[in-house]
Amino acid sequence: MLQSDGNTAFLRAARAGHLDKVLEHLKSNIDINTSNSKIFGAKRDEVTREWRKLHNIELHALYSSPDIIRNIKSRRLRWAGHVARMGESRNAYSVLVGRPEGKRPLGRPRRRWEDNIEIDLREVGYDDRDWVNLAQDRDQWRAYVRAAMNLRVP
Repeated sequence: MLQSDGNTAFLRAARAGHLDKVLEHLKSNIDINTSNSKIFGAKRDEVTREWRKLHNIELHALYSSPDIIRNIKSRRLRWAGHVARMGESRNAYSVLVGRPEGKRPLGRPRRRWEDNIEIDLREVGYDDRDWVNLAQDRDQWRAYVRAAMNLRVP
């Protein structure tokens, strides 16, 4: 009964826009999915035509809080585009794109930032390996960054 009252108080605070009260309820371990299921209600199943509760994944899609992985990929691409437009004379560019000198350790090569950027771009549909030239066009690069943010990650 106490959890139910907490969810009700959380919903009232969220609907009224009292951010400090919402944060207070979240710190007291209010189940956000239970609250969101009350906000968004039930869903009619298209096959059986019966009403059912929404699953957590469906709730997440409805209130569309960005996934941390999508956020990281998007910011990594945004930063890489910024550095790629800096030019070859800057240290950040040479660290991102440059090749280390000297002997490399035994075993599988470690994944570099550049490898992660190429993997992120492949996931959003860019298959060319020359991402530095792509980053020079801000509008096109921004479209790929936004695509990475909206990417559905399992």
